[in-house]
Amino acid sequence: MAVTTDRSLLSAEMKEEEEELYEQLLLQAAKEMQGTSVPPAQESKQIRPQPGFCVKAKTRSSEKIFINVCKSDQIPPPPDLSEEDLVILLESEDPSGYRIPMSLGEPHAEVDNSGNGCTAYDIVINPTFYNKIHSNKLFMEFFMTIGFEGLENKYNLEMSREWRMLKNRKFLGSVVEQNIRTKSKPVIQELKSSTTSTESGTKPLVSEVESSCVEPDYTIVAEPADQHQHPSFLVAEISLPKVDSARSLLLDLGEDRIVLWARPDLYHLDIYIPYNVIPEESGSQFNTNTRVLTVTMPVQPV
Repeated sequence: MAVTTDRSLLSAEMKEEEEELYEQLLLQAAKEMQGTSVPPAQESKQIRPQPGFCVKAKTRSSEKIFINVCKSDQIPPPPDLSEEDLVILLESEDPSGYRIPMSLGEPHAEVDNSGNGCTAYDIVINPTFYNKIHSNKLFMEFFMTIGFEGLENKYNLEMSREWRMLKNRKFLGSVVEQNIRTKSKPVIQELKSSTTSTESGTKPLVSEVESSCVEPDYTIVAEPADQHQHPSFLVAEISLPKVDSARSLLLDLGEDRIVLWARPDLYHLDIYIPYNVIPEESGSQFNTNTRVLTVTMPVQPV
């Protein structure tokens, strides 16, 4: 019998019978953060980007800003995409599925050619992708749109979409090192129930491999659940009825994204979440009895 789950990203209310479960889960996650969990060998590293080109733009309030587009081979390239594929992507209902890895540097105060103060932002991308946007106008427009959105989301800006590349300037200000996160994929802890049988008496086995992945049912709730209060945690529950072991799962968390693969070719989940979380402090557990993966994600404070 199919089970229907609430697919909304946030639940305004938590059922009373679920509250104890989530309180225990959050308490356990907090203990793991403070306790014996092995920290990643390196959470971030410094890179020194190479200057590329400088763009002049404005905010909605007509404040002048500059964007230094730089390159570093420490930034991974996005998936290879042809111009025809990009056109199809842009005409699709959800073009946000294609992500461009980039590092957004902190704003720095500079002086323009007129001697007036201004603000500059640095965006670092992979050199191969840099060459691609430099030689293709469509990819350049696409990248600048994504870059503007990234700066707006990170620094609470409202930017005009009009911009101009400066001809004789590769960088405004001086090149400074950036810290980029070298997050490791979260380790999925496997929980085994004291009982190894299901209601039918035997533990079901995966007897067939589906030819294509399907998106699993999931719910994401906030804790606390008050819509007027910034949450401290997000808890995702992902139903994976055909998965036997955490060893077949590959989970990757970004600040605003959950990507999950269940091999071989069983499930694929790629969703955005409405709050920025802290991936390196997140935890996940797979219950082999219920076949549910629970991901606990601390939310970045406002």
